[in-house]
Amino acid sequence: MITIRHGEDRGRVVLDWLDSRHSFSFGHYYDPKHMGFRALRVINDDRVSPGGGFATHPHRDMEIITYVLDGTLEHADSLGNGSVIRAGEVQRMTAGTGVTHSEFNHSQVAPVHLLQIWILPAEKGLAPSYEQRAFTPEEKRGGLTLVAARDGRDGALTVHQDAEIYAALLDAGKSVSHRLAAGRHAWLHLAHGAVVLNGHALTEGDGAAVSDEEVLAISAETDAELLLFDLA
Repeated sequence: MITIRHGEDRGRVVLDWLDSRHSFSFGHYYDPKHMGFRALRVINDDRVSPGGGFATHPHRDMEIITYVLDGTLEHADSLGNGSVIRAGEVQRMTAGTGVTHSEFNHSQVAPVHLLQIWILPAEKGLAPSYEQRAFTPEEKRGGLTLVAARDGRDGALTVHQDAEIYAALLDAGKSVSHRLAAGRHAWLHLAHGAVVLNGHALTEGDGAAVSDEEVLAISAETDAELLLFDLA
């Protein structure tokens, strides 16, 4: 079964420095029909104006993954980390027992486009921790590249949940497939372009909840970028 979450139906927050689309309930946007999917709790599709950003704020008991699509994002946190996350880079922060952080557009002239993803951890009270890694276009082009997993295998970031996150860049006309183990589920988020997932057309910003499907067949109608979550 595949259920499409159209990008145009997502919640939206527009400020003078932010244009954010929420796949699931978040902040002032509340929809009881869209509270997350399995352990996946948040996908916020954020566009931040030059110099704008999120001032220091707290989190706890959440796996927070930042995936930068375009531009540069400046990060600082109470663990002592300070970094610039560039397009193609992925950051994982385990909030655990508590952490504060800020995120600002590093550029004063160009916007930054990012996905902020929250995944519920398998257990509460973890020690806060941080990872960041670049995944090159060459790594992601033409196939599903593992960018986060519970065991951190193959150079992926470590996420404290039975979840795997894959990223792919597909050229128009190319296709890729992913087999779901028995009892597992998936969420596909299309960041750019247009694809067909098991016969369902998706365009930029769309999401798809997948259950009771053995194989996900994804074909690109245009050049496309996507994230695929394989979830317990």
